[in-house]
Amino acid sequence: MGKPTGFLEYGRLALRYRAVEERIRDWSEIPLLATAEELGREGARCMDCGAPYCHLLGCPLGNLIPEWNDAAYRGRWREAWQRLEMTNPFPELTGRICPAPCETSCTLSINSSAVSIKQLELGIIERAFAEGWVQPLPPRRETGRRVAVIGSGPAGLAAAQALRRQGHTVSLFEKAGRIGGLLRYGIPDFKLDKGVLERRLAQLAGEGVEFETGVSIGEDLSVRYLLKRFDALLLAVGCGEPRDLAVPGRGNEGVHFAVDYLTQANRVCAGELEADKSLSARGKRVLVVGGGDTGSDCVGTAVRQGARSVHQVEILPRPREYSGEPNPDWPRWPSILRSSTSHQEGCTRDWAVSVTQFSAGYDPWVRQAHLARVEWRPGRGGLQPVELPESEFNLEVELVLLAMGFLHPQHGRLLEDLGLELDRRGNLAVDDSCRTSRPGVFACGDAANGASLVVSAIAHGLKAAAGVGQALR
Repeated sequence: MGKPTGFLEYGRLALRYRAVEERIRDWSEIPLLATAEELGREGARCMDCGAPYCHLLGCPLGNLIPEWNDAAYRGRWREAWQRLEMTNPFPELTGRICPAPCETSCTLSINSSAVSIKQLELGIIERAFAEGWVQPLPPRRETGRRVAVIGSGPAGLAAAQALRRQGHTVSLFEKAGRIGGLLRYGIPDFKLDKGVLERRLAQLAGEGVEFETGVSIGEDLSVRYLLKRFDALLLAVGCGEPRDLAVPGRGNEGVHFAVDYLTQANRVCAGELEADKSLSARGKRVLVVGGGDTGSDCVGTAVRQGARSVHQVEILPRPREYSGEPNPDWPRWPSILRSSTSHQEGCTRDWAVSVTQFSAGYDPWVRQAHLARVEWRPGRGGLQPVELPESEFNLEVELVLLAMGFLHPQHGRLLEDLGLELDRRGNLAVDDSCRTSRPGVFACGDAANGASLVVSAIAHGLKAAAGVGQALR
């Protein structure tokens, strides 16, 4: 634990951000790092709570949170990093983009404010990188076995590193031009600077993970070839099939999936794509359909590109507003209204709104979105949205971004050639060891579980690496 009376003496360390008027002019990260003194004081607030729900329930990785909180309080930063590293291979990622379910499970949040676990996690790993403690850890012996990991998002990276450290030869295949998957192309730079990703990839390369980019399995390389060359295949291809909106006018110019928009914006920031050849919100009225993290990322990106206005609509009801410190649903994740840093930068939000149609002008470009208000009522299979009479209204738009989540992995040539069984949602069916229906082929992350958190993908990648390792032994 930290200081025995720390939770009584100190208030929660609030996360600080760069000023809105400054940050919307660039793509640099938004949060400001806390000082070592501030983090030590925050670590002192961690209680000797007996059953640490942050560790037992809140964190998919099972992070040893009380242990590194205590080490931070005592100024033992290397020890804190060592305890953090035992369970989390990429704390610099989760410390930036994880919503921190560990904090809503913190015992202090029963009747007070939770320990700022996410800030401590990020502070510890940044200290470790600054001190030079994070170094490649190549295996002590080679097994002679070869594993192909397909997909380089958080699950694929975690699995590749774990398998390499077991002593296997690991080739990581990525269809895009650079390694990172969702981390590189799906998350804006203002949330995750790509230098942070490159820093970790250098460690993986130093450990001997082989990167193969620009390779589409099933097209550039056949599945048959991979099965002959490698002892095991691990699919970490993500949940890349976006949910579409089947309404009249969907095919108009200017209506795009959010993932395509964010990918192009990230490529422009990286210098891979010229700005005048990419999707841009500059000078346009933007409508974001969907209220999740992807929609929020679209809002922040559109603001930085110079959008004329940004609206965001969500078909679900407006969540309850709650500004108190305790978690009203402890130890579970509370269903309350949340506003991201992107929302604070300029956005009109609306809930319980359905899109009924898009209209174009004299050209094929979208000019108007037709919307209606809905009410959620009991129906077959649960609550269903019912359009309210005479509730229609219109919005003038020139760019519509569909951010309504993802359905399942893309069912392309790779999955067809492998002939894998799917679950009822269209994800890859796996057992407890992450085995698919085909011997020697495994799957992990969103490809098997559906779209979820980055921390959950990392955890499942580690689980899959253990399953592959057991099979190879």
